[in-house]
Amino acid sequence: MALSMSSPRFVFSAAIALRAVLLVYGLFQDAFSPLKYTDIDYFVFTDAARFIAQGKSPYARDTYRYTPLLAWLIYPTTWSGWFCYGKVLFALGDVVAGYLILLILRSTAKMPTERALKFASIWLLNPMVAQISTRGSSEGLLGVLVTALLWAVTQRRIELAGFLLGFSVHFKIYPFIYAPAIVWWLDNERLGKPSPSGDSKSASVQSKILAFFNKERIILAVYSLATFMACNVLMYYAYGFPFLQHTYLHHVTRIDHRHNFSPYNTLLYLNSSPQGSSSLRLESLAFVPQLLLSTVAIPLALAKKDLPSTLLAQTFAFVTFNKVCTSQYFLWYLVFLPFYLPESSLLRNPTKGLAAAALWVVGQALWLQQGYQLEFLGNSTFVPGLWASSIVFFLINCWILGTIVTDVGRGEQGREATEKKALQ
Repeated sequence: MALSMSSPRFVFSAAIALRAVLLVYGLFQDAFSPLKYTDIDYFVFTDAARFIAQGKSPYARDTYRYTPLLAWLIYPTTWSGWFCYGKVLFALGDVVAGYLILLILRSTAKMPTERALKFASIWLLNPMVAQISTRGSSEGLLGVLVTALLWAVTQRRIELAGFLLGFSVHFKIYPFIYAPAIVWWLDNERLGKPSPSGDSKSASVQSKILAFFNKERIILAVYSLATFMACNVLMYYAYGFPFLQHTYLHHVTRIDHRHNFSPYNTLLYLNSSPQGSSSLRLESLAFVPQLLLSTVAIPLALAKKDLPSTLLAQTFAFVTFNKVCTSQYFLWYLVFLPFYLPESSLLRNPTKGLAAAALWVVGQALWLQQGYQLEFLGNSTFVPGLWASSIVFFLINCWILGTIVTDVGRGEQGREATEKKALQ
């Protein structure tokens, strides 16, 4: 098995086989079990695609809150016998993202192929990742986009990086958090350019500002903004204001409470009823700590030390502090885990690593047990059960986030250790 795990052909074949088995199993569970395998979101996607096939707007389907491009991507699901096309597409997206992870580990972390493959397998052979995509969640496509973005940045393919950043934000809003980290990382020193200001100690404020606006940062900004706006203009021209409302504006005021691990869960439930509404909603302020951490504090503190791991920390903070947190969102940060783990304290200290993994799983299990009681058995478990389990899971995630930030903050020591291991 050790020899097989060092073979890219074996690992990628196993990743594809895992997803194929789950796709087939899902057909049987949907046919014979009252608890369906296919995610409700997949029916939303395919219904939207069917409306497009009828010449209508995808937003004719209630609860479709995505760019029309997603419905167009799975348009073949409207053909007879092609209902599972979208699931196959999302599952293949997982595999492509895994290949990009392997490329980045080999080129950026200077890892031998065998070692890089082991860490890429954390994503490729992860049952949770495979299950979410084969159930019909589109997060696998986001995995491709963000790993491709990271690859383009680390390879100094700035025009491509700008396009991918703009398209990713159009496709799903949250990748905008990566812009500050990438911009901060793209300094002249890292790009191998002499600083136009000369001696940094005696440089004037004006020269430092001019040095900040280097060619690469300007190109990234122009390409990403142009791509983002071009996609939006095209979709607005085709579908009008409903596109803006459902793709962007809805997420500002959304009060989804079902399957939501967030501590705001109970508050969102209370405010979802007319009697519970108020002019000042506490959950509307959730974005303040969320954005301060994910777009300001973490990028400024960590991006220049380790960009891939910084993206993990940003995403982990964004999901942990988001007012809506579902299982699909976990894939947003799991895709960056292979870049952080090689030099992490969680790997150097197996006891700590196992404790973090166990607590993360147990925290979800506690919530899911309460959620099952509520949603399937009809028992009111909001307080204290569901609320308390949400708090416990939130605190566990905060501890893990603190560990990640501390590890990445080691900076040069971590990179030197990586290079020494790569030479062994």
